[in-house]
Amino acid sequence: MTRTSPLLAVCLAVGIAASPATARAAEAPFEPGLMRLAEVLGSLHFLRNLCGEKGDQWRVEMEKLLESENPDPDRRARFIASFNRGYRSFSGTYTRCTPSATEAIARYMKEGETLSRDIASRYGN
Repeated sequence: MTRTSPLLAVCLAVGIAASPATARAAEAPFEPGLMRLAEVLGSLHFLRNLCGEKGDQWRVEMEKLLESENPDPDRRARFIASFNRGYRSFSGTYTRCTPSATEAIARYMKEGETLSRDIASRYGN
């Protein structure tokens, strides 16, 4: 997918910017955006597979985010909880791909791209 690149870019940019201050990363101003990005990735993981995409591209993107952030165990648990919250928010609503699910995919793709771009431009090096 062509939209994977901005998500990866923010993961790497924020990871590089935050790596010297890993212990204080929970207090970083970009933290809410990263947690929301994790939630968006979880939502996309469920919805894209529901609507015919095979594979685990969005879970892999989440793994890249975790790898670039190298969070302590508590922060890692928050990232995973955000991803899972995004996944569960739609798994309880949709059992098949519908026009509404397709619209949700489009909105979450746009939100993920916006989050990635904003975090990278504000906090990336």
